[in-house]
Amino acid sequence: MQIILMEKVANVGNLGDVVKVKDGFARNFLIPQGKAKRATPENLKLLESKRAELEKAAADKLASAQAQATSLEGATLSITQKAGVDGRLFGSVTNVDIVEALKGKGVTVEKSAIRMPNGPLKQVGEHPVTVALHTDVTVPITVTVVGDTSTH
Repeated sequence: MQIILMEKVANVGNLGDVVKVKDGFARNFLIPQGKAKRATPENLKLLESKRAELEKAAADKLASAQAQATSLEGATLSITQKAGVDGRLFGSVTNVDIVEALKGKGVTVEKSAIRMPNGPLKQVGEHPVTVALHTDVTVPITVTVVGDTSTH
């Protein structure tokens, strides 16, 4: 399906590009989320008339993501979870736990922005995690999982 991108989409293209993607990707993800429109002559004319406005909005989003990245740079989060004596957690630390810990520091991010390369954290210790604030802005942070071995 031919579509017009309304914002930058990773591995697809930039704002204003006319690209061909699989029908399901366009119908189920890009179009419902407002990231793209069908490539019709009317939509092409509409895009040309609004291009400056859309580019300004995209630049504002990027600037706010970079400002947030500066505040997060090198941050270390400490999350306490119940753990056994061998350091393995009962349960795990997921992206939701990391979002809650960041919220406690006054930083609001979407849970989908948390990139955990090895999946949920299941071991006590320090783990590198990436926060993707924008398609062009990613920030590495360290999550320290502290084991709570109390038997309450």
